[in-house]
Amino acid sequence: MRFLYLQRFMKLHFVLFILLFVTWPNVKAQEVQIALLKYSGGGDWYANPTSLPNLVKYCNTNLHTQINPDIATVDVGSIEIFNYPFVHMTGHGNIILNPDEAENLRNYLISGGFLHVSDNYGLDPYFRREMNKVFPGIEMLELPFSHPIYHQSYDFPDGLPKIHEHDDKTPQGFGLFYEGRLVCFYDFESDLGDGWESAEVHNDSPEKRMEAFMMGANIIQFVFQQ
Repeated sequence: MRFLYLQRFMKLHFVLFILLFVTWPNVKAQEVQIALLKYSGGGDWYANPTSLPNLVKYCNTNLHTQINPDIATVDVGSIEIFNYPFVHMTGHGNIILNPDEAENLRNYLISGGFLHVSDNYGLDPYFRREMNKVFPGIEMLELPFSHPIYHQSYDFPDGLPKIHEHDDKTPQGFGLFYEGRLVCFYDFESDLGDGWESAEVHNDSPEKRMEAFMMGANIIQFVFQQ
């Protein structure tokens, strides 16, 4: 019973939060904040430290969003995760969610939260394994190129851009749906997060970095308007 009350409260919290973001363009920046997800297992959850600040700066400048430029860090098992409508996960290695953390992440997502995951190379098998704990029996699906996430302010008719070469594979965008709502978007073999990093970090071309920012902006826009 206590959980049901909490779940209803958090759903209402997210609805009001997102309505405020979408309908009031002059909302103060500190009222909308996104977060980097911290997890256990040995993987470098802290990779790409400049990526989210740069993405927020791009969105605030080009989409006229009002997102707090200070990026929060939140533990996957913390109730504080419910303060952030958008959380980002990245890394190169292992992820381990204990049962309480898996349940907390599930409750966050089904209550209105959103998880974006960017494979920084090597994350894939561990992420998929742990998401099976979060949503047993729900398969991650590759999104068709016609999905709205590819057609927000910026048009990507061929799906995700290829930012970094890893295993010479085609980039793929996967989604996890709960009751018809996209609750998690996963970019695989694209490495959007590296593309958002400051120019001197990876020495990506301006064109590649722009593709990454434009796709990232599409994700942000889709999340707050779906």
